[in-house]
Amino acid sequence: MGSELRLTAWTADEPLAVSAFDEAFFEFDRLDDLLTVWRDDSDVQRLNAAAGEGPVQVGPEVREILRLAREASELTGGRFDVTFGALADVWRFDHDQSDRVPPRDEIDARLPLVDYRKVHVDDRAGTAYIARKGMRVHLGGIGKGYAVDRAAAVLRRRGISDFLIQAGGDLYASGRHGNRPWRLGIRDPRGPADKSFAAIDLSNGTFSTSGDYERFFFAGGRRYHHILDPATGEPARGCRSVTLVTDRAVFADALAKGAFILGPVEGMALIERLPNVEGVIVSSTNEVLVSSGLKDRLTMLTPPTNAP
Repeated sequence: MGSELRLTAWTADEPLAVSAFDEAFFEFDRLDDLLTVWRDDSDVQRLNAAAGEGPVQVGPEVREILRLAREASELTGGRFDVTFGALADVWRFDHDQSDRVPPRDEIDARLPLVDYRKVHVDDRAGTAYIARKGMRVHLGGIGKGYAVDRAAAVLRRRGISDFLIQAGGDLYASGRHGNRPWRLGIRDPRGPADKSFAAIDLSNGTFSTSGDYERFFFAGGRRYHHILDPATGEPARGCRSVTLVTDRAVFADALAKGAFILGPVEGMALIERLPNVEGVIVSSTNEVLVSSGLKDRLTMLTPPTNAP
């Protein structure tokens, strides 16, 4: 899924943990085979190939993710949209990066192909369907969160209760780290990869960060990154990072991207009105916004680095 996966357990039974980890890694690999856009025989690529032609048989996991993605799209007013795949090869952040800013007319030609409402799921038939030819689903903004939730279920089923799962910016913390909750850091979006500007103690919850620092390039003095606004077809401009804390990784993953695209004011308004969701936003002007339910739980370590 394009990220490093790390599993940690706090347990005296190392053989059990190793065996459970193997099963969790296998679950990630299995889901990656279904969701990837890099294999023509994956469920997602078969779905994309049949866009505008007819329904395709896909697995229950893909149907569930598509339903959850639609829910996230509705909650974010369409800012989170898995059909941004139509823009992926225009910007090419998933490919060998060329540092090329596509011309406006090239982007505009693809925008009519971005519309989550054109993706339909039929659970009785076991199918999904993209209604317009040329549209493409890309589950990179929600798939890792879904896989983290599935891996957490695997570890719990195997009897591991105190563990941490980290897949890129998506984390799930279960139980405790010895005699205290897990302490998780929020990366400084303009600092080195190992620098955190804030930290939070977390047990039995998920923590997801979307930032403009993972895949980007500079051109004409501007930073161009991989989180695209489906309304404009260009990288969203209002935030440097958004971190969400909630109980399901799949929603933290998707809604963090939606809040990022909405920008700091609308993004924080979304966080405040969603039940059981808290968040931290670093705006493009380096302002730190913290949701009301997180203010007493967040430890500020240092101001975020102020740099382009």
